[in-house]
Amino acid sequence: MPIQIIDNDRLYRKIARQLSELIAAGEFAPGQRLPAERELAQQLGVSRPSVREALIALEIEGKVEVRVGSGVFVTAQPPSVAPVTLQEGEGPFELIEARSVVEGETAASAAHDADADDVAVIRRTVDELERCHAEGQRSEGADRAFHLAVAAATHNGPLTSVVQMLWDQGRGAVWKQMEKHFETPALRAATLRDHRAVLEAIEARDPAGARQAMRRHLGRVGKEFTKGWDLQQKDRKEPAAPRGRRARAPVLRKAKGT
Repeated sequence: MPIQIIDNDRLYRKIARQLSELIAAGEFAPGQRLPAERELAQQLGVSRPSVREALIALEIEGKVEVRVGSGVFVTAQPPSVAPVTLQEGEGPFELIEARSVVEGETAASAAHDADADDVAVIRRTVDELERCHAEGQRSEGADRAFHLAVAAATHNGPLTSVVQMLWDQGRGAVWKQMEKHFETPALRAATLRDHRAVLEAIEARDPAGARQAMRRHLGRVGKEFTKGWDLQQKDRKEPAAPRGRRARAPVLRKAKGT
């Protein structure tokens, strides 16, 4: 059962489904390390971030295990019935890219249109985020409130709705698993600094500065997720196959027309 190329406009769910089918068919045996991310991306004809998202989705389903510094391995006993996790949330890397485009311009607009009350609301959300970090509490609510407050400061209802939609779509199971793996105290501290930089630019009525600060913030999240993933994928020797058993490499080929 060869790997089939996937159209570029499809999301990580399609990749996860195909890899899941290969695992079920025995192309990837229990305990076997999957090919490197770069190789999978080339064979499937998709981006490396999409492969990362698919592998995290399979980890949530219990079909693979991500081992720090070793790679991604098929679990010894894949679940017979997978939970419905692939329907939860869009791909984190795609969402970060979309949010950077939309929220960068939203922040610039807010810097132009915000009044004193809007700035006060944004400041309260930043203060709440700082309190959550200081007390070791979950900060997702404060983070969401900040981004929606910036959007509301544009006084543009449809734009605010778009920002809310992008935020809520991004908080599915795959995003949360990425945070579980890769969110660090350093990233949380940087996030707070980023939010304050956006606030200060809006307060100073600096659209270009607000745009840059928001894009820098969202870009940092994507880079930290990628950095954490790359650290987990550092090449090490794959465990030797049991004596008397020779590992069989799966057949990989591109579909016709690629």
